[in-house]
Amino acid sequence: MRRSDRAITDPAELASVLASALVCRIGLCDGDQPYVVPMNYGIREGSVFLHSATEGRKIEILRRNPKVCLEFEKDVELVPAEAACSFSMKYRSVIASGKAVFLDGAEEKADGLNAIMLQVAGKEFEFPPQALERIVVIRIDLEECSGKHNRC
Repeated sequence: MRRSDRAITDPAELASVLASALVCRIGLCDGDQPYVVPMNYGIREGSVFLHSATEGRKIEILRRNPKVCLEFEKDVELVPAEAACSFSMKYRSVIASGKAVFLDGAEEKADGLNAIMLQVAGKEFEFPPQALERIVVIRIDLEECSGKHNRC
């Protein structure tokens, strides 16, 4: 990291960003073409959970290449200044990488969906079996994770 003074080195702060950001962006590699998608997510026990329709570009890419990069950001705020080159941004962000795994069983899917619901709604839910059959739940086991912040 070029600006080591901005590195997030405290594991609790990294976990705080992952637990409180509203959206993650998943970066995929479609041959030689990058593809980024913003998604709701949940985090549990070192894994990120996503859900999706059963088909589409994102799913096709993940089936060919399960390696992903994830980006999370929190506390983003513009810091204006008198001179253009003096503007700055406050932020906390995390970049992580890992491999996507498609969850198969109804219980696994419900657990993954509840990780997402805890993140966005603060509670768990029951899911009808027919709803679980119509979606894909993806678990990304995090392999690398680093963070950066600027609190100006």
